[in-house]
Parts: sequence; C-alpha cells; structure tokens
Amino acid sequence: MPFHSSVTSGVLPNGFSYIFLPNRSPPGRFEAHLQVFSGSADELEPQQGIAHLTEHVAYMGSRKRERLFGTGSQTNAYTDFHHTVFYAACPTLAPGRGSTPMLPMALDALCDVMEARCDPSRIEKERQAVLSEMTMVNTIEYRVECQILSTLHRENRLAKRFPIGKESLIQSWKQDDVKTWHRTHYRPDNVLLYIVGDLDPAVVEKTIQDKFGHLTAEKQGSQIKIQELKKEASQLADAVVGSTMKQAQSWHYPPVRHDFCVGEGVKDILDEAGETGQLIRNDAAKADEDEISIYDIHLQQPYDLDDKVQFLKEAEMSPGKIIRPHIFKHELLQNFSFHLFAKRPVEPIKDIASFRRSLARRVCLAALQIRLNVGGRSDDPAFTFVEFNQLDSAREGCAVCSLDMTAEPNRWEEGVVTSISEIRKLGLYGVTPGEMERYASALLTDAEQLAAQGDMISHSDQLAYLMETVANGHTFMSPEQSYAVTEQALSTLTLEEVNEAAKELCAHITGLKDGEATSSGVVVAVACTPKSATEGDAMASLNEDKLCAAIRKACTVDVKPVEDVVVPHTLVTPDELEKAMKDHPPAWEPGQFSDGTPNTPADRITRPFTLRRLGNGIRVGIAQNTAESQRGHLRLVAPGGRDAEERFGFKAGSLAVGARAMQEGGSFGRFSREQVELFAVDHLIMVEINCNEEALTMDFVFPTTNVGNSGYGDDMKLGITGTESVMQIVREILIEFNWEEDALNRSKQSYRTAHESLGKSLEGKSTEMIMEAVASGDPR
Repeated sequence: MPFHSSVTSGVLPNGFSYIFLPNRSPPGRFEAHLQVFSGSADELEPQQGIAHLTEHVAYMGSRKRERLFGTGSQTNAYTDFHHTVFYAACPTLAPGRGSTPMLPMALDALCDVMEARCDPSRIEKERQAVLSEMTMVNTIEYRVECQILSTLHRENRLAKRFPIGKESLIQSWKQDDVKTWHRTHYRPDNVLLYIVGDLDPAVVEKTIQDKFGHLTAEKQGSQIKIQELKKEASQLADAVVGSTMKQAQSWHYPPVRHDFCVGEGVKDILDEAGETGQLIRNDAAKADEDEISIYDIHLQQPYDLDDKVQFLKEAEMSPGKIIRPHIFKHELLQNFSFHLFAKRPVEPIKDIASFRRSLARRVCLAALQIRLNVGGRSDDPAFTFVEFNQLDSAREGCAVCSLDMTAEPNRWEEGVVTSISEIRKLGLYGVTPGEMERYASALLTDAEQLAAQGDMISHSDQLAYLMETVANGHTFMSPEQSYAVTEQALSTLTLEEVNEAAKELCAHITGLKDGEATSSGVVVAVACTPKSATEGDAMASLNEDKLCAAIRKACTVDVKPVEDVVVPHTLVTPDELEKAMKDHPPAWEPGQFSDGTPNTPADRITRPFTLRRLGNGIRVGIAQNTAESQRGHLRLVAPGGRDAEERFGFKAGSLAVGARAMQEGGSFGRFSREQVELFAVDHLIMVEINCNEEALTMDFVFPTTNVGNSGYGDDMKLGITGTESVMQIVREILIEFNWEEDALNRSKQSYRTAHESLGKSLEGKSTEMIMEAVASGDPR
C-alpha cells in the first residue's frame, strides 16, 4: 500500500531514530515526542515503579526544559507498560525574540532527558511526588482496571507491572538504582523521536543531528554503577533474547508472551518468528552464558526475587474449551459489569489483502454495535451499556477482542445471556446485505471526510495516529491515500468476506458451545460487582462457578439470523414537503434584537454571522467555519431549561428527565425508533439532547455532503445530503415526535442510578455539596 509521501525518517550513526511529518494545523506550531522503548514491563521484581520514578527525575530535573517556560509551550511526560514518553508542544518561533526558532530549544530539553544527572535531591523530591500520585490514582475505576488487566494478562508480567509501582520499593531506591535504570534504557538505540508540525524537513533533520548525534550507548553504559550490568547495557539489542512479542513483532511492544486465542490451524506468532529466524535464541550464546544471562533485561529467566505467577482458576466449558473467570467485589461499585476477552496477534496492515480484512472486521463490529444499541433501547433492556470491539493495543502487545457490558445487579445473568447471544448471532449468521451496504458506505464516507480535511488535522491527532500506526507495523497513509485505498477495497469487498470476518471475530464465543469449532487458547471473563453481605442478595452469592454457568447457558440459547430493517432514504417525501410548503409558505424575516444591535436584513448574507427569523418565529443564526471540512454542527435551543420547572409549576426534574427520555427514544410519526436510528447511522448524524438551567439544547453533528449513497465509482447512486437529513430530523422532532413509555422509564432509571452512585464518589458528593451551598439549597 502507498506510504505517506511527506514523512521523513532516518537513523543517526549512534542508532538514534526519528520520524518527521510536516503538518500545518495549526500553522506556526509543532510537537516533538521522545519515546523511550522501556516501560514498567521491563522492570525486575525489585524495580517495580522505577521506570515511572526515573521519568519524573529526568523530566522535572531538566534545566533546559525550564527555558521553554513563557514561550507558549506545553511539556509533559508519561510512563506505560511498553514505553516512557516525553513531549513538547511549541510555537515554531520564540515569541518576543524575533525569528529565533523554537525547535532547537525543544530538542535541547528532550536531549537533556537522555542525559539526566539523577541528583539525590531531585530523586527525593520526585519520590514524594510519585507517592502522592499513588494516592490520587487509587480510585475505584483504577482498581477495576487493575483487576481486569491482571486477569487478562495473568500469564505474563503485565499482570504485575503496573507503572505506578510498589510503595515500599519506591521508598528504598538510592541514586545508583535510578541512574542504573536510566543509563541502561535511555540510550540512543532504544528511543524514537516523533516530530509533527509546521517545519522544514531539511531543518528538522539537521537539528536532530546537531542535538542528538553526540549521544552514545557506550557513554551511557560507562556510567552504570551496578557492575554486573555494565556489559549488557552496551549491548541492549543483543540482550533482548527472551522470544517475546517485542522481538517477534514490534520493538514498540512490551517484552511479554501471550496466550493467544486463535482459530484452528493458526500458528503462534512466536513459533512462526522462531522458524523464520526472526528471534534471537539464548541457545546460540551458551558458550558465553554467564555474561549474557547476568542481566536478562526482558525478564524471561526465573529469578529468586521474582513473583511466582499465580494462575487463576480455569474452567473447561466443554472438551478443549477453556475459560478463565474472575470476580471482583467492592462496596464502592454501584452496578454489575461484565468483561469477556480474547487476545489475538496484531495483523500488520501492509497490503490490500490485510486492509480488506480490517475493513471487513469494521463492518461486522459496526453492525453488531448498532444491533446492541437498538436492543439496549428496547422496552425492557437487559443491560444499561454494552460494547463489542477488537482493537490493536501497542501497550499490551496484542489485539484485544472485548465484550464490555453493564447491567443492574439483579439482572446480571440476563445481561450476560443477552449480550453473548447477540455476538453468537453475528458469528453464526454474519451480517445482512442491508447492513453490509450501510456500514461499507459509512466507512467510505468517513474516509472521504477525513481526506477532505487534508492538512487541517491537528498536530496532536496526527501524532497519536502516527505513533500507534508505526507501533503496530501498519502502513501510515495520508488521508487522501487512505480514501483511495478504502474505495478500491470496498468496491470488491463481498458479503462472504465480511461474514468470514464475523466468524473469526466471534469464534472464541461461538466455540464455547459443545460441538462448535473453537479457537485454541483461553477466554477470559471478569465480573465486577457491588459487595453485599445481605443474605439472598444476587451479588452476595455470585462466584466464578455461577458466572461460568451463565456463560454456558448463553452458549446454549438458540439464535436466529437477523432480518433486514427497511430504512427510509428520507423522512419527508417530496409530496409531503410540497404540501407543507403550500400550506405554510416559508419566508425569511430580518433578524431582530432587543439589546440595541441593528437588525440584520432578510435578503443578504452577513459576516461573520447571518442572523434571520423564519416566518413561523424560529430564529436562525448561521456561521461558516472552514476548520473542519464537510462537517456541520447544528444546535437547537429552547429557552427555559430547569429554571422553567419552577416558573411554570412543573414537577422538579421533569424537564431534565424529559430531555433524557427524548435522547432514549427517537420514534417519529410512522417511523419506528429502530428505523430512525438507522437513518441517522446511514447519514452519519450524531444527536445529543440535554437540559441545563437555562435551556433545552439539541446538538447535531452531520456531514454536509451526500450520504447514504449506494454503489462505488461510476455506479454510485447519491443519497440526500447530511444537511437535508439533519433538517428532516429537526422537523420531525418539532412536529411528530412520539413519546414512549419505555424511553421515559430508562430516563428515570439512569437518573436513579446516577443519584445512587453519587453517594459512593467522594469527588461527586463534594461537588454536589458545594453546588448546593452556592445555590442556597436550591433542590435543582
């Protein structure tokens, strides 16, 4: 596939790598991110947290970073499993200093990180900062994330190498410990510099050479105080010999192995890499084993001080079909949440064939998500939230296929059975022809809109996409190239290919039923529930066996294929529109103001805003914005809001509950909620309805081009524009909205749940008490 022609990349003689992408949004600025390919997964048992502490010491101890203060620059740093990243977002020229370029100053600050002094005084300051941060992140959400990741990655070090580290170890480290970690990992051949912004490529390359060319691995290694590490520190690449995902697939990945859940006949990626000679084996170095194994930097050798991996209980659902269940209970949890995972190797997207497979998966996932969303708005939904997805994760070194579902505690089993049944339905029967056309068209429209933005995509968005794409081995394309390749791939993509992708995506779930073809490997199931000691409470008795029983039950439910829904191409027919215009002839009137602003004419476009009034009294304001091509934003405002509840004698909360009921509903006139929702999907319209103290607001984001098209290339049949589509929805909301009892019930339940969870959130409860005091006890 075509690679982005504007990207410049290279490697300096000392091994320092860089990538530069010119970008002019916004003009006159750039971002530089220095990625160190070592994170918490590289830590030994007595080093847990040292990657994060070293990040603090290197970043906060940089005097050159302080020179960026007052220049309109932003700097920061973060540590994850697989890397540590330092970044600076700066103007291209220093303000108030004539034409002084900022790039050398920014790269000076990043280079200073590579040569950090690790002074004892700085280490002590940052030790206290890290310990303080440790208390701040210890929220219930963080605890849930740790439980999920610990179970998902139980077979490798990610389960016990969270970046925050261990308090007792953080308290104990001296200068030699921090400096040894820094000099071992902060080496020119173990980093990658990304720069995106409004800069000249030749200037960027020369500045990189000037600022980073003097660094050497030998110099870094010579400053390591722990003697037995000196030899390995100068040979980092050769020290990575543990046959891990980092070596087999991407240097950006953490040094771990995975229990992949793959289809029959699919070879483990580590075995395949070994057969092709991609892996460096320890066997070749046995003659020098004492020297090589002194410091096993990627942690594949056993250590006396290391944790012993405690494998969780695994259950055999049926012969050869294994699931790893785990229950996490806590009194601060309000609802039941269920998470079902399968880990798979990342498939690098490098050619049309792999790109087509990725598009097929995206069509499947989009179809299933809409099915789940529509099911979640049924008369009596089993869950309050559900999502099924598969994402490539560089931080974990694998692709994670996940089902995430939230339900009321007393309906947890129903939620598990219903959500798994929907996934089995997709895996067994695939998508319908209508779904195939709908979501393939949406993918093409998305690609077209991205291409229309051109160089208006922000530096931060470009950089995040570039880093993730490079990390996973995908081909980095320009938006224009991506659109051309998407159109080429979709024009020949068949329903059979999409349904084969659906079968592969769902194989770990469909295969749990006895007699069905299955994937090899372990399926991981995690349930997070409120902790209850009440006898007879559904959550009090929930255990791993009951969770497995619910999953087994879901796999035995008979499912039938989905039938295509007839989705209208338009909500207002030409005959209806003609009659409405005849009965109520439209007319523009001048914009009128009560604050002394001159009236605006009804027959002329004014800048920057055009303000007018329709003959029926609706006031309209229009402004053109070129910042986001082919996209529009419409806000419908009905003054009054929560304040109107008291003034008009409505029940307290009625407007807020009503607004949420409108969001939960969506049936218009003769069209069902499902038809309207799919109409919005076809036309890429997003709707959000809210009620604040002053007004009821309805926000619509929509494309301004023709959408809901069918066919490709010369055979494409255009649908109506997104602008016309959103105007039709607004019209239907105003005159033909159907109020539904089940939507009202879901609205009430969402507010009830939010209220109950507020009492278990220190931050939320504090905010509520402050607002109550500020508002003098106003119950709203």
